[in-house]
Amino acid sequence: MTRLTIRRPDDWHLHFRDGETMRAVVPHTARQFARAIVMPNLSPPVTTTAMAGAYRDRIRAAVPEGLEFTPLMTAYLTDHSDADDLAVGHADGVLTAAKLYPAGATTNSASGVTDVANIMGVLERMAAIGMPLCVHGEVVDAEIDIFDREAVFIDRVLAPLVARLPELKVIFEHITTSDAVAFVEGSGPNVAATITPQHLHINRNAILVGGIRPHMYCLPVAKREEHRLALRKAATSGSDSYFLGTDSAPHHRGAKESDCGCAGIFNAPFALESYLQVFDEENALDRFETFASLAGPRFYGFPVNAESVTLERGEVLVPGEVDGGGEPVVPFHAGETLGWRMVG
Repeated sequence: MTRLTIRRPDDWHLHFRDGETMRAVVPHTARQFARAIVMPNLSPPVTTTAMAGAYRDRIRAAVPEGLEFTPLMTAYLTDHSDADDLAVGHADGVLTAAKLYPAGATTNSASGVTDVANIMGVLERMAAIGMPLCVHGEVVDAEIDIFDREAVFIDRVLAPLVARLPELKVIFEHITTSDAVAFVEGSGPNVAATITPQHLHINRNAILVGGIRPHMYCLPVAKREEHRLALRKAATSGSDSYFLGTDSAPHHRGAKESDCGCAGIFNAPFALESYLQVFDEENALDRFETFASLAGPRFYGFPVNAESVTLERGEVLVPGEVDGGGEPVVPFHAGETLGWRMVG
């Protein structure tokens, strides 16, 4: 196969940031995707319907003329989230979902939930109205090894939550382990997962072998090779339980190459090409449309996009950096050549 045409896909998990950075990165996503679930971990976080609506307006203003793109907004859950406000935002079409960040788990998550018990009333309300919950699935206890955070989260938090509220729609975002795959496989139809391109391409060696490579560092952190292979099998299986979510997360080069070494991989510029290379390597091109364009809308209850996109075999060189709004951002695959390119 030298050309592949699929329904226009959606990105069911990404970060745009705000201000100049947002205006610089939105066009990369709008070029490829019809819709995207936008993460709310700004500073301050997007915790209310009004804040989400204002953020949506700023994103819409950054979409280049001639491109059709719809940002789908989420609310950042805190220990004090207002269930009534979330319900109104969801009913009015402002909020597509709400996001659970365990406090301290990742970028701008300090205001996140300290204990799921504190928001059980909110989650019960969400289950009742059919509002999905997007989950960053890691525990942050100091005694837990960073490579075990996801597996422990499943046992301590996610499995008990799903058992208590089986009617709640849960998206286990950016899964990184075979444990997460097994959990999704063993759950009912109200549990699904997104998978990023980086976790399909790299294992933890990419961060540490030959020197520390900060542009390969994200949270959840990449794991052992056995986990990468489990993710590739899941993503290319054709199952509706897994769909595209890039977790594209821009940080300026200086913020990555510093004593901070901020967590996040900016993969938006060549996201489809990156994913498709994996499906090609796994002899699963016939299942790419399900992962990229069909499974996500089905789970969220959205119509499938009417438009299509076409990719063809051909070399595309990923630049070493791109504009990130006044400062450069290093994209995923920087300096590498990918084997597919978008042509329409």
